[in-house]
Amino acid sequence: MQLIICADDFAQSPEIDIAIVRLIENNRLTATSCMVNSPHWTASAKLLTAEIRQKAHIGLHLDFTQFGYRYPHYLLTLLSLVRCLPRLAIQESIEHQLNQFEAQLGTKPDYVDGHQHVHQLPQIREILLSVLKRRYDKHLPWIRIARPHMASGIKGWIIKMLGANALELEAKRLGFRCSNALLGVYNFSGSTQDYKKRLVDWALKAKQGVGTSVLMCHPAVKLQVDGSEVSDPIYPARLNEFSVLNSESFNAIFNEVKIVREP
Repeated sequence: MQLIICADDFAQSPEIDIAIVRLIENNRLTATSCMVNSPHWTASAKLLTAEIRQKAHIGLHLDFTQFGYRYPHYLLTLLSLVRCLPRLAIQESIEHQLNQFEAQLGTKPDYVDGHQHVHQLPQIREILLSVLKRRYDKHLPWIRIARPHMASGIKGWIIKMLGANALELEAKRLGFRCSNALLGVYNFSGSTQDYKKRLVDWALKAKQGVGTSVLMCHPAVKLQVDGSEVSDPIYPARLNEFSVLNSESFNAIFNEVKIVREP
């Protein structure tokens, strides 16, 4: 009954970066996943100080749908399922993202997951594990398995069916450590009170679970930058998540859950 609390999308925007760093400083997060193809990555990486890295694992948020070499998510999924993705281009993009991570932080990622869970798609998962094994065989990163709880509904079922079990099976065969269940799946709707209720439910599921669960979150703060609006379809949900995670309620919600940094 261990829980990793992981913020996705680090380096996507300053609003997200500031929220994540503040939550790590306040001992609310134990991991964050970095989008290294983002144009903000070089500046964002400077926020990941030695103190921050002592408090949280820093991972690669493998991306094939938002920055750099990318596809629309539906097309990426379809091409992967029929195994028609260009293998060399996928491998080169994975190598490039790992190189970008290492160039700014001076070390390998502590773990790897995927933006929109692309790391578990057919072809991508196989190439990813092969590259990681070759590069880091003596000290492998752990792998986040996107296997949402059955109560997550159709969205959770789809995420799981895109390759969670296959990724875990092959990763463990190659010697990778893996997380178990994925919590935090919802439709990004509702108020801060709705999100608080969800956190209570996820904390209960983590307490009842086996192995190490990951609770993914997507926090952001509100910044006023030249009056411009943030172009992010889930930005209101991000603000709600930060508000609850950074509130007095946090310790009460997770008081019976062992929060850790790794499986």
